[in-house]
Amino acid sequence: MKDLAGKTAFVTGAASGIGLGIATALAQAGVKVMLSDIEEPALARAVEGLNRTNADVEGVRADVSLKAELKAAAEAFIARFGKAHILVNNAGVGGGGPYGAWTDAGWDWTLGVNLMAVVWGMEIFGPLIERHGEGGHIVSTASTAGLVCNPVTIPYAVSKYGVVALSEGLRGVLAPRGIGVSVLCPGFIRTHIVDSARNLPERFAGALPSPPASGRQAIETWLGNVRERVAGGIDPLYVGELVREGIEPAIEARFAGIKAGFDRVRGRTPQH
Repeated sequence: MKDLAGKTAFVTGAASGIGLGIATALAQAGVKVMLSDIEEPALARAVEGLNRTNADVEGVRADVSLKAELKAAAEAFIARFGKAHILVNNAGVGGGGPYGAWTDAGWDWTLGVNLMAVVWGMEIFGPLIERHGEGGHIVSTASTAGLVCNPVTIPYAVSKYGVVALSEGLRGVLAPRGIGVSVLCPGFIRTHIVDSARNLPERFAGALPSPPASGRQAIETWLGNVRERVAGGIDPLYVGELVREGIEPAIEARFAGIKAGFDRVRGRTPQH
């Protein structure tokens, strides 16, 4: 997409973390953004904060692990902004647990939010982007866990590998239709991913059972290390800027031109 100003975007998991970082970067570029999240108080704060910058944004609550709620949110988005240009499938949870502690509820929750919501997002928004013929872009947040699997978080990795495969497979399918497809595979970012259970729906009760006693200490040590690395991770606002640049290649070209100009100036020999 050559010019983001005036375009529209729907971002899931947008109340905090990477989702809010992406929504902020897009809004600052003149994009009209609908933020979606399951956590209503945080969503309201995020929308209020962006509204104070005169950004054209709206919020809609949705549990993306329920296709009907995601579809209703898409309908609210079209009713508010008229067209869909950009979809950011960002909502995610860190559920699952190690072998020996798996439950059906844990798998359902992890795959429902991290993978099926991405599938449904593409099913729902793809035709909406195609409809106006102006082109668009779909970004889905996976993880480095979608490239390298940690044995402690196998369900999480399975969901993220799925997002990578889905994105890679659809890239060639949607390109001729004017829709770009990108997949984001971040490492440690300052988000609330470790505390995903704060938004655990009641229907997934039992999704986070205690690990076996024999491995509990190792899991707690690993989790403490993850918390520490997340706390010292990359600023999600910076990630949002990178995503915006990826959606708008013209921005990268301008930056490259400016950098090349400075490089020439630095290497220039003064004339006397």
